[in-house]
Amino acid sequence: MDRKIFLWACITGGLGVVLGAFAAHGLKPLISVSAIESFNTGIRYQMYHAFLLFFIGLTTALKASQKSILLKLILTGVALFSGSIYVLATNNLTSFNFKVIGFITPIGGLFLISSWVLLFIFLELKSNFRHI
Repeated sequence: MDRKIFLWACITGGLGVVLGAFAAHGLKPLISVSAIESFNTGIRYQMYHAFLLFFIGLTTALKASQKSILLKLILTGVALFSGSIYVLATNNLTSFNFKVIGFITPIGGLFLISSWVLLFIFLELKSNFRHI
């Protein structure tokens, strides 16, 4: 399980770097300053959660089943939250109006919040973790 989590952490973080470079060099002349700021918010949250995945992969305070649940919540949250921000920020570059899927962003946020809350619960339930 840890290997899978590390691979997803690398993919998530690496993609965040690629998207950051794309925003800085490719998108900057094409979209507004506020759209770039929104895009960067998506990148920032994606990177935060890449680091969270590394922590989850490294910790021995979680069971494999708990790690699996957290991995699914985080990947779904990043895809929905950051992904929807990416398409909404670049909305004016396509003929499709992505604003109709704007409701996905807070749903993705709920997945990310849930992963943090569940991590807290899992760690609180682990009596050995209280001594760290």
